[in-house]
Amino acid sequence: MTVSFVCRTESALPREQLFDLARSIDAHLDSQADAGEQAVAGVTSGLIGTGQEVTWRARHFGLPIRMTSRITSLDFPERFVDEQVRGPFQTFRHVHEFEATDRGSIMTDRVEFTAPFGALGRIAEKLVLRRYLERLIAVRGLHLAGLVPPVPPA
Repeated sequence: MTVSFVCRTESALPREQLFDLARSIDAHLDSQADAGEQAVAGVTSGLIGTGQEVTWRARHFGLPIRMTSRITSLDFPERFVDEQVRGPFQTFRHVHEFEATDRGSIMTDRVEFTAPFGALGRIAEKLVLRRYLERLIAVRGLHLAGLVPPVPPA
């Protein structure tokens, strides 16, 4: 079963700047420092673009995780999509949308994922994964918007 959620983050930053922060490998690493996340293959720093991939290595739930994502669509400064091509999920798709406002911008994250392992995965989706990923995306959004300071590496 596919699980989905939406997270909206308001920012004083112009949408073009927030868009580039959202596709910045370096900004992502800063926002996920508490998970010890590293970019280990593909685009490992700077801005990622259409058709490019990045492989992340991190520790979540105490387990080492590797996930390779590809930017499958990019329309600057309005929208881009990344999708898992290898990793822990059966499917994982993240749509990033940006809207200009009078006070800056709004970033909307639309995430859809399916856990592996059949019935066991569906239980994990409902009990743990959805809330965990919603929090991770919300904290990342606040960090990119400049509303949460970076977490120092452990």
